[in-house]
Amino acid sequence: MKRAGRVMTSSGSRHRGREAALCMLYQQELSGDSIERVIAAYFEGRLAEPPLAAASRSFAERLARGVSLRKEEVDRLIRAGSIHWRLERMAVVDRNVLRLALFELLDEPDTPAAVILDEAVELAKLFGGPESGAFVNGVVDGIRKQLDDGTLVRSPS
Repeated sequence: MKRAGRVMTSSGSRHRGREAALCMLYQQELSGDSIERVIAAYFEGRLAEPPLAAASRSFAERLARGVSLRKEEVDRLIRAGSIHWRLERMAVVDRNVLRLALFELLDEPDTPAAVILDEAVELAKLFGGPESGAFVNGVVDGIRKQLDDGTLVRSPS
């Protein structure tokens, strides 16, 4: 996946992990391969440049596997919370940024929602089109609010 030519604003290990997870999710969607195969190819093919620290790699793998395992639930939330936007018509990058952010909102309770939203917007700006940041911001924040007020409910685990 090619970056949109913007400068990365954060070099933290979790940011790099999110970047790597997004690249893996993108590759999985395009290739149709299992997430395990994509993870192996990503790290064995040395696609992460510079190589990720152990903490970043572990976080990236946890996110990529989690999104892959919970894709049905996350996609259901995106469909319910993105009025006038069919999931299948969204740009591949935007769709996967949304999946990543919503998985984190659901399964990473120690990470503040504001951080997850900011990171999702940064990833969308970095890898997506000119409107991707605003689109992701609106959809993720709207779904977050609906989850908080009970308008949308997560599936039982």
